[in-house]
Amino acid sequence: MLRRTLLILAGLLVLLATAAIGLLAPYALRTELFEPDPSAGYHAAFFLYVSPEARSKADHGEPLVLLVQPNNSGITSDDPAVHRRDAWWMGLERKRIADELGVALLVPAFIRPATDWQIYTHAIDRDALTTDREDLKRLDLQLIAMIDRARAYLKDAGYDSAERVLIQGFSASGMFANRFTALHPDRVMAAAAGSPGGWPLAPVATWQGEPLNYPAGVADIGKLVGAPFDSTGFAAVPQLLYMGGEDDNDSVDFRDGWDEDAAMQLDRLFGNTPLSRWPHSEVLYHQAGADVRFVLVEGVGHDRKATEDLGLMFFSDVLRQPRP
Repeated sequence: MLRRTLLILAGLLVLLATAAIGLLAPYALRTELFEPDPSAGYHAAFFLYVSPEARSKADHGEPLVLLVQPNNSGITSDDPAVHRRDAWWMGLERKRIADELGVALLVPAFIRPATDWQIYTHAIDRDALTTDREDLKRLDLQLIAMIDRARAYLKDAGYDSAERVLIQGFSASGMFANRFTALHPDRVMAAAAGSPGGWPLAPVATWQGEPLNYPAGVADIGKLVGAPFDSTGFAAVPQLLYMGGEDDNDSVDFRDGWDEDAAMQLDRLFGNTPLSRWPHSEVLYHQAGADVRFVLVEGVGHDRKATEDLGLMFFSDVLRQPRP
């Protein structure tokens, strides 16, 4: 009886190991790890997964498209290994999207520090643009350096790639995707941001005579990054902004992502919940002439898996359109 039980357990372990290998191997074997390279402009590692369909398209002369998925560990830690592990698993979870779109997937492993907890790197908040910490300074430019490194790697492998990328995210990484698009619309083909922290950055400088500073709006972007907000370029980028109709996850309530004065201004001008602010945000985007779709999913809370196919369908539509 004991021997039979051991044999059954051994068989189950073999089945589980086989299933795990079958799940992990297609991603692990096609994913390249790039170590931090400050000389190239980035201080964090990143992962690059090239889907089989992306390689097939590139083999037939089609420029390979990169999908950028900013990482979001959900915790603070000064240990880069913590965020690297999370970024690897995030890439595995988003592999399905890359496979269905026929694109390559780039996932950075930016740290979200515990020591300087107010720097909400994974949301590219205001502190992330003003910090003097060399490893965290200008994560938007660090991501561009990663994209350029990935494109050079693909070029060496014989694959041309598009300069503009798709970028997506949910919650903090949705904030990152949304804000990166505002900072660098010239590098974005299309952007999808789900539940972006209770307030997607408004593409306007003022509202009712009050300046909307970053990340509420774009009034002082020129001061922060040395270049004015490119309203024309931003308006030309197809964007999807979506949120669950029961989503009450509000980054504005927390001081790691928002200064108190800015948070109070948002609450006063646009409402004190993500849902109350949502229609105001839609009005501001349309007034700015943005090519944007606002989608509110009824009966859903702060649930990435219940809404992520919205981004997949959106990007599918974008990729079907002719590109220069």
